[in-house]
Amino acid sequence: MFPYRVSFFGHRTLYSIRDLEKKLEDIVDTLIRNHQFVEFYVGRNGDFDISVASVIKRVQHRVGEETCALILTLPYVVKDIEYYEKYYGEVIIPVEGKQHFKAAITKRNEWMIENSDLVITYVQNESGGAYKAMKYAQSKGVKVLNIGNDRLTMILK
Repeated sequence: MFPYRVSFFGHRTLYSIRDLEKKLEDIVDTLIRNHQFVEFYVGRNGDFDISVASVIKRVQHRVGEETCALILTLPYVVKDIEYYEKYYGEVIIPVEGKQHFKAAITKRNEWMIENSDLVITYVQNESGGAYKAMKYAQSKGVKVLNIGNDRLTMILK
């Protein structure tokens, strides 16, 4: 069985979390219903990442953890990793190396995209890390679903 792999990228600061979480919950439910097993890769760099993890945990509580995995994808080793291991199904550091922490985040994001079947973004501005991740995914031919505007847009370039 090959898992369907989904990564998430969004802005650090959010203002309408309740509406966003409803959209995310509908999307996560649909993905789990349509695929045998789904791996959800998330970071922990802001409001969007925290909202995504919270939604996935709620869905797992409702449908069970045997249909999907919540995987925290860190850019570098952190000192309190045990705390994260209690909340997330798995914690990985896919790209280790001696680089500046911002460069490590970019490398981690690239790894997430290159190992995903779908990238879900919350992008409202044409700048920042989430925007760069969305553009990188498009350049690699990965399906992108941007939920950061008034209409849901699937970009298949």
